[in-house]
Amino acid sequence: MENFTFHNPTRIHFGRGQIEKISSEIPVDARVLLLAGGGSIKANGVYDQVKTALGERTVHEHWGVEANPDYDTLMPAVKICRTEHIDWVLAVGGGSVLDGAKFVCAAVPYDGDPWSLVEDFGSSITSALPLGTVLTLPATGSEANSASVISRRAMSLKLPFMSPFVFPKFSVLDPEATFSLPPRQVANGIGDAFCHVIEQYLTYPTNAAVQDEFAESICRVLIEIGPKTLADPKDYDARANLVWAATCALQGIVGTGVPHDWSSHMIGHELTALHGIDHARTLAIVMPNLLDAQRVTKREKLLQYAERVWQITEGDDEARISAAIQHTREFYESLGIPTRLQDYELTADVAPVIAARLAGRGMGAIGERGDLTPERIEAILRAAA
Repeated sequence: MENFTFHNPTRIHFGRGQIEKISSEIPVDARVLLLAGGGSIKANGVYDQVKTALGERTVHEHWGVEANPDYDTLMPAVKICRTEHIDWVLAVGGGSVLDGAKFVCAAVPYDGDPWSLVEDFGSSITSALPLGTVLTLPATGSEANSASVISRRAMSLKLPFMSPFVFPKFSVLDPEATFSLPPRQVANGIGDAFCHVIEQYLTYPTNAAVQDEFAESICRVLIEIGPKTLADPKDYDARANLVWAATCALQGIVGTGVPHDWSSHMIGHELTALHGIDHARTLAIVMPNLLDAQRVTKREKLLQYAERVWQITEGDDEARISAAIQHTREFYESLGIPTRLQDYELTADVAPVIAARLAGRGMGAIGERGDLTPERIEAILRAAA
């Protein structure tokens, strides 16, 4: 196991009726910015619960944060925070709203160009407004981590940043707040969480037994409850397990002391930036082909994955690896998430463009071993056609 320092300061309030905990988390004299998406929280009753919990606090609101939150959508929220002397940001929504809120919290006290906080992947962040969240879409794990991904559509960019300053102070996870989600968003959340685990687990062995077992258990839970919660959205137990699995997939423990990959995400971000494909669906396009391309360097973990997650024990090593990759592809397809570029009306022509864009930003050698060159990235995408 590699050396690590683990710290996760986010307090989690999980379960029915926990939105009321906002009232004890945010100071009564705080000036609050409520950041939200397109308005679904008003239809499902979450907004009313949040407003009740906020009580008499001064609250300003900023709506319209879209999937893959855009810089130009978020900057007006930064302006509100500065002009209205906001003390706290409360993000109510899915991972995109939460990611956007992290950017707002970091940008408000920053004196320079806020976009530079994203361009340098968060290294310039030295302070941020305190953030609370109410999660309405299980997927990204943003409710309990220090990561964010921000788009700038005017520049066809989608970039991640990280900073310990943007950990939420608290997060409310009420599974009932997710009951009204459309099936496509639920499926995307399952697929996103699954890939988060894979990117931290399917690398090479480091004798990290706890992390491996935890990762494998999250994968098995997602495989089991994914179809259940899609078929019956109001099955509380199934949805509760999805919400918690998605949080656990990316709140730090799975990835401590082990190498990370994240190349599926880096490639997938380019597909979203250029073609607007849902984040989870870009991962489904990339990951099976990337695993196949990396079957030599990921060999030991792929065999472990085959046995422990998919119970594949028959056949020689190559056959078991192939079966595990095929099962992964079929899992995404079973969720209604297509796994080929052609399913999104794209061709292999996108491959050299994306490889060149990554190389142009200094990502010419990605993956846990730094062996995914532009040429190999192009080949992976051509195989995904």
